[in-house]
Amino acid sequence: MGMNHLSRSARGTLRTGALGALLAGLLIGGPTTAAASPAFTDPSPTPTSSTAVAPLAFGDICHSDLPAQAYDTLELIERGGPFPHPQDGGTFYNREGLLPDRPTGYYHEYTVETPGLDHRGARRIVTGDSYEEDYYTSDHYASFDLIDYAC
Repeated sequence: MGMNHLSRSARGTLRTGALGALLAGLLIGGPTTAAASPAFTDPSPTPTSSTAVAPLAFGDICHSDLPAQAYDTLELIERGGPFPHPQDGGTFYNREGLLPDRPTGYYHEYTVETPGLDHRGARRIVTGDSYEEDYYTSDHYASFDLIDYAC
């Protein structure tokens, strides 16, 4: 039973009601769906919720695009040291919340030397416990790039 079986006045009332609900929703900022009476409901399924995917808080960088000093750091990590700074190998707490949420102790940080500086500088590699889960930051944790070892 469709709208064609309604009188003109009933169709006009239904359109006016739907238009009013739509307009009210737009003005108030609420949902913009109009409810029809049970006799005129659409039998097709409608989604009741949507799953939002959180954007990644890090990018990626090809292994071949890392600065030369990062290769030295990765080799030291692979060998287990010795590291040039006492902080190297320490727990990275992910206070910035940019990396995936993991338990404390999952991430560790290592210095990537910056030529010409007499201090640690801003460059780091942060490792996760998973195989090849290594992140590079050149701006002291303001951003991260997952190292892609395939390129």
